[in-house]
Amino acid sequence: MPTSADRATPADPAPPRLDLEVHDRAGFQAAVESTLAAAIARSARTLWWVDRDFADWPLDRPALIAALSAWLHLPLRRLVLLAEGFELMERAHPRFSAWRRDWTHAIDPRVPSDADRGPLPTLLIDDGPVVLELWQPDPPRGRTAADALAARTARERIDATLQRSTPDWPLRPLGF
Repeated sequence: MPTSADRATPADPAPPRLDLEVHDRAGFQAAVESTLAAAIARSARTLWWVDRDFADWPLDRPALIAALSAWLHLPLRRLVLLAEGFELMERAHPRFSAWRRDWTHAIDPRVPSDADRGPLPTLLIDDGPVVLELWQPDPPRGRTAADALAARTARERIDATLQRSTPDWPLRPLGF
């Protein structure tokens, strides 16, 4: 009887790696892409992205935007962004900024309340075991993992801040 290994072809994509150590900016960007691919591969319904300003994330890469588009086409998908503000993100990632206009029903950009102002961690978490966490922003140091406990702990770290956060990053400034 043939096994799944017998049916594999060289064209089959390799599963995304989730055991990456982050030691530099290029490693962080690769980790974002790998973590996102792993979350999408496991059919995550919700992704939480947390960062001070998302300036170092590879959000303008066409492959990343295409992967997010395909994922958001699925029912009940939601991307939550938590940042101190989105002005820098809009300038640093114009392709992503333009793309998100078509997905406002599924993307929830938020800023912490005044009571929660302070340094935000850098996290990419799904609703399961997938997590990317930076312990140090500059130079980036962190890891990716498929670790249910680490993912749950990361979600708990930001839960209260998210609950008190407010929507931000309107498509058009008021008055236009």
